[in-house]
Amino acid sequence: MLKLLFIGDIVGKPGREIVEERVARLRRESEIDFVIANGENSAAGSGITAAIARSLLESGVDAITLGDHVWDQRGWENEIAQLDRVCRPANLPASCPGWDHVVISARGFKVAVFTVLGRQYMNMKAEDPFLCADRMVERLKGQADAIVVEIHAEATSEKQALGWHLDGRVTAVLGTHTHVPTADACVLPKGTAFMCDVGMTGPYASVLGREVAPVISRFMDGMPRRFEVATGDVRMSAALVGIDPSMARATGIELLTVRR
Repeated sequence: MLKLLFIGDIVGKPGREIVEERVARLRRESEIDFVIANGENSAAGSGITAAIARSLLESGVDAITLGDHVWDQRGWENEIAQLDRVCRPANLPASCPGWDHVVISARGFKVAVFTVLGRQYMNMKAEDPFLCADRMVERLKGQADAIVVEIHAEATSEKQALGWHLDGRVTAVLGTHTHVPTADACVLPKGTAFMCDVGMTGPYASVLGREVAPVISRFMDGMPRRFEVATGDVRMSAALVGIDPSMARATGIELLTVRR
């Protein structure tokens, strides 16, 4: 059996630090073959930079995915194409720079990963995630032994629907974006691992990774404020997926929480 770890949204410096401190050791101790991480909030809570991406990759992450904050850091649009183990959402317009998938390998087995953005309650211009996923799956069949799909979306219904839509055609469909890990990890009937949201890697003494007080005040009076990244109760939240290499089907999935 192969093991794949998918790390939920890395938020700011606290999230980066726990990944850099713990991933290499976790790989050794748990015999993990593949590590994928969503890094779209890793630069001060919004976006990513080339320096941060390289640091995460050097720490033991094999591939980095992104989401709706993909373009938040100035100049990233000029850097993303230089990093072939970082991919932006596949259902963004084709004119956007960067890779729409990544293929990683271990023990002679190849895994392709790509992300689709949901369209319910999201503000980015994106193609239908279902049609995009269909197209990407067909395209990647000859390039990899297994396919992992990340759906970066707000609506749980949209995430669940994509899981059922792809059941039996990919190894895993894993949700990100809402930063709160869900209790619905399962293997669907045709062999696809599914989880609505893998959760956040960062400070949990927070509101979705941000300092509590200004967020509460914003809810109460509607006035704009800076939401700084919090620092307390740092955890890494991830999905650990077992893969049967003979059939490229999931054998299990569980939420893995690592505390600093």
